[in-house]
Amino acid sequence: QVQLVESGGGLVQPGGSLGLSCSASGFTLEPWAIGWFRQAPGKEREALSCISSGDGTTYYADSVKGRFTVSRDNAKNTVYLQMNSLKPEDTAVYYCAASSSWYPGSLLPLDEYDYWGRGTQVTVSS
Repeated sequence: QVQLVESGGGLVQPGGSLGLSCSASGFTLEPWAIGWFRQAPGKEREALSCISSGDGTTYYADSVKGRFTVSRDNAKNTVYLQMNSLKPEDTAVYYCAASSSWYPGSLLPLDEYDYWGRGTQVTVSS
């Protein structure tokens, strides 16, 4: 059974850091591009970053550029999202997804993703 599972969410104070993981079961992440997304209540799902297979090229949305870093460890079949300088507006459910596509120079559209995790809640609040 193909499954993506996000972990590492929780409550953090503004200005703090949190690291999310996206682990796969039932398939190997290595040949897939992986994206991170978030969805806040009442808002559309937002693409945050993506990392390619192969050379690990990364792209970021302007809203998180310079604060979030995506990386992958193919040996552990896991992709990470390190989030620093968190703000209350970063509060959302965070998702990872896997895509067999890649668009050089830009984030992949949401409809290009084949598999999705169920999400992990991140709350930034004092």
